[in-house]
Amino acid sequence: MMPDSNVRKATILDIPFIHQLVCELAEYEKAKHEVTVDVAQYKVDFEEGLFEAFVIESQGQIIGTTIFYQTYSTWKGKMIYLEDFIIAQSHRKKGFGKKLFDYFIQHCRNVQANIVRWHVLNWNQLAIDFYDKYPVSYSHEWVTVKWEI
Repeated sequence: MMPDSNVRKATILDIPFIHQLVCELAEYEKAKHEVTVDVAQYKVDFEEGLFEAFVIESQGQIIGTTIFYQTYSTWKGKMIYLEDFIIAQSHRKKGFGKKLFDYFIQHCRNVQANIVRWHVLNWNQLAIDFYDKYPVSYSHEWVTVKWEI
């Protein structure tokens, strides 16, 4: 049974905890060395509205987050890009992820987004198994392209 928890919109005071979760995720993905943005920059970017976040708390601690932003699909219109969806490793498989993800999806519906898009690593079977519980589709036609400037 999942302990009491609360999902809410993140505030500037939550940014250090969100950054910590991102670093934890990067370590899990064996890429912690790739996290180059610090808490101070997160705060600036958050205050500028470059991203939004929800957090889930249990027993007074932030144990998970969704980090997302609105973008636009030329084929579908308003789109939300889910940059990260993180539940602290010690709190996984307890129902917290479902509660946070369902809250996020309801937000997407409330703002009338037509599509939600995100990436998942092909080896992250735990995450894939989680997403498979929802009516999602996987694109095997598109290749992710990035240019670090």
